[in-house]
Amino acid sequence: MRRFAMKTNGEHNIMDNDRIIGSAKELKGATKEAIGKATGDAKLQADGKADQAEGKVQNAIGGLNDAVRDTLKK
Repeated sequence: MRRFAMKTNGEHNIMDNDRIIGSAKELKGATKEAIGKATGDAKLQADGKADQAEGKVQNAIGGLNDAVRDTLKK
């Protein structure tokens, strides 16, 4: 599993890859849902909602991984 380092206030905070991918899936889903609504395409709208839900779950898993890693650091 890859991790991404982000520098804030002079220290490195490592973000779990699942959080980044999950956020991207949420954005992709929101875009699909909006296009589905605009075009009247119910399937595209439903796919967008499903992608958003998948992204939220993956983002939450990444958050848990971050929390566990931070707890173990202390």
